[in-house]
Amino acid sequence: MAVTLYDLGSASGLKKLDEYLLTRSYITGYQASKDDLTVYAALSKVPSAEYVNVCRWYKHIDALLRISGVSGEGSVVTVKSSLVAEAVATPPPADSKAAAADDDDDDVDLFGEETEEEKKAAEERAAALKASGKKKESGKSSVLMDIKPWDDETDMKKLEEAVRGVQMEGLLWGASKLVPVGYGIKKLQIMLTIVDDLVSVDSLIEEQLTVEPINEYVQSCDIVAFNKI
Repeated sequence: MAVTLYDLGSASGLKKLDEYLLTRSYITGYQASKDDLTVYAALSKVPSAEYVNVCRWYKHIDALLRISGVSGEGSVVTVKSSLVAEAVATPPPADSKAAAADDDDDDVDLFGEETEEEKKAAEERAAALKASGKKKESGKSSVLMDIKPWDDETDMKKLEEAVRGVQMEGLLWGASKLVPVGYGIKKLQIMLTIVDDLVSVDSLIEEQLTVEPINEYVQSCDIVAFNKI
């Protein structure tokens, strides 16, 4: 089941998500998956208590991340908001025409739909690309990463500034938030999008994020979710 979410940073967006989760434990399916991680990372802060269902879901996913993580593959989730341009979970398998038809029936587009202007703009971009004869762009991946400080005295603002200061072709930093891990320590959870042919996440961690001068603030980095776009 494909799900599209809009404006999670707004009250109207959270209200729609709250209504959506009224009869659901997870964003898609019957177990926590990468779809839940995508939406979790798109929320810039803990939801207000007035969104009862969102809070219930958020606390559950947060607890899973602290204890054992989330391994379910998920379906397709697209998040469009002021904080995250687009985060997409693992694409669904296309085993047969029948499966594709079922997917179409199950698609859920929350908080909005494509306008005529957006459709026209997409068609114009496709036509321009075809006319230019450009090669297909290299694949991209959406990554959710935990970046941990040395202790509770680490300046997390400077840590995030140092992390975002790493710039390279094919790397785009996205939404981030601080997540408590215990004993007064918080970790930085941050989204990033990479062009697969240009950026290796392992190299990014080993050669950029955990070496001088950034290792003054960063103790370690962990990949929470890695999804092809």
